[in-house]
Amino acid sequence: MVEFLTHNLAPVMFVALVFFLLMGYPVAFALAANGFLFGFIGIELGLLTPALFQALPERVFGIMRNDTLLAIPFFTFMGLILERSGMAEDLLDTIGQLFGPLRGGLAYAVIFVGALLAATTGVVAASVISMGLISLPIMLRYGYDRRLASGVIAASGTLAQIIPPSLVLIVMADQLGRSVGDMYAGAMVPGLVLASMYAGYVFLVTMIKPAAAPALPPEARPLRGAKLAYRVLVSLVPPLVLIFLVLGTIFIGVATPTEGGAMGATGAIILALIKRKMTWSLTRQAMDSTTKLSAFVIFILIGSTVFGLTFRAVDGDLWVEHLLTGLPGGEIGFLIVVNIMVFLLAFFLDFFELAFIVVPLLGPVAEKLGIDLIWFGVLLGVNMQTSFMHPPFGFALFYLRSVAPAADYIDKITGKLIPKVTTGQIYWGAVPFVCIQIIMVALVIIFPQMVYVGLDRGVKVDPSKVEIVIPSSDPADEEGEAAEEATDPNQAFGGQPQEQQSGETEDEESEEEEKAD
Repeated sequence: MVEFLTHNLAPVMFVALVFFLLMGYPVAFALAANGFLFGFIGIELGLLTPALFQALPERVFGIMRNDTLLAIPFFTFMGLILERSGMAEDLLDTIGQLFGPLRGGLAYAVIFVGALLAATTGVVAASVISMGLISLPIMLRYGYDRRLASGVIAASGTLAQIIPPSLVLIVMADQLGRSVGDMYAGAMVPGLVLASMYAGYVFLVTMIKPAAAPALPPEARPLRGAKLAYRVLVSLVPPLVLIFLVLGTIFIGVATPTEGGAMGATGAIILALIKRKMTWSLTRQAMDSTTKLSAFVIFILIGSTVFGLTFRAVDGDLWVEHLLTGLPGGEIGFLIVVNIMVFLLAFFLDFFELAFIVVPLLGPVAEKLGIDLIWFGVLLGVNMQTSFMHPPFGFALFYLRSVAPAADYIDKITGKLIPKVTTGQIYWGAVPFVCIQIIMVALVIIFPQMVYVGLDRGVKVDPSKVEIVIPSSDPADEEGEAAEEATDPNQAFGGQPQEQQSGETEDEESEEEEKAD
């Protein structure tokens, strides 16, 4: 047994972590406990030294000093303030009026507003709960298919996962050692393409089964003409200005992601003050939720640091590298296996847990295979988006279940009895959108230009070909070089200034004149 542990401590450590996670232990404590447990086992076996854990305090303080992670509380606070100040309600009502005459118009409005909320809040829970509370009753009132309605709301809310300013992209950039701004720029086009694919699915449903997504009747669309145009202008301009304030300044290089998050939080407070919704209760709720989420992220990061310290000390990174680089198919085989593994792990782990546990193991292998880590991070972000939609553990499905009607009720507008939305309908409604997300993963692999189009690559420099020439400071060497230059017959054309050459010619002529005299 001792000999087995000595030669296989890394895989046993990884299997133990999976076991603790499947048993339902908190992720942060499961990571830290595994790190300490196998660290002590490694010390007893003579594989490690007690000095290993002396590096741990400095690593924890390094996490606390990481300025990039400050963007997480800023963007979370911004999203919660906007969600509770009524911006989502105004957007959904206005865009619903605009798309109302179309079949599936409310579904298109939910997707459009979901993309806008993703670009302003970056918080999946806020987007799903807001749209579930506001748009789901309207969809049910006018006869939308329950599976389509619930699937569109849950999927549109998860756009906050991939469209900047996504929290998971911040964590991904930090774990891969890349710029958050580059990660945001690379994820923008895939996020918009994914939203367009959602809209394309709704269009197909309306063509095949028109009764599943009817148009709004005229009495449900009181705004028309100039009033509708004014309402669209008033509702769209503030979030668009906020999007430019947050993302535009990051993309053009004026602000860092942390500074952009701070400006976004300030802009959200200003919008809430303008709408007279900024109360002490609202502020306290937003601060409480922001503190809980930030503490959750930091504790998982500390736990993963403890686990990673021991795992690398027992050569776990080399074990993972040999395991993945030895796959058949090279780079393509690696990508296929990694995406299947992340897709399956997403059934049990949320995106933060995947980003802190799996990404640090996969990043070095991907870099060794020559894969661009920005593209790799965006690819994993699209894949991990399915973690919100997987039945039965998808968090977006849980959020929607919490606000969807669990019993039959009487509609206040029409007075009709509206049947409840069952959990099975929510789960089956999510399945087509999970398939769309899988198709999107394949498209990012086939067309990597979707990621690179937003990046300014500039001039690439190969570090292995960089030469640094240090001039000699030895006076003897300098005199020798000067003597060589003086005796070089070609030096007149190689490097001497023209003034010096002409000066030497004039001196020779003056000497000849003196001899003649």
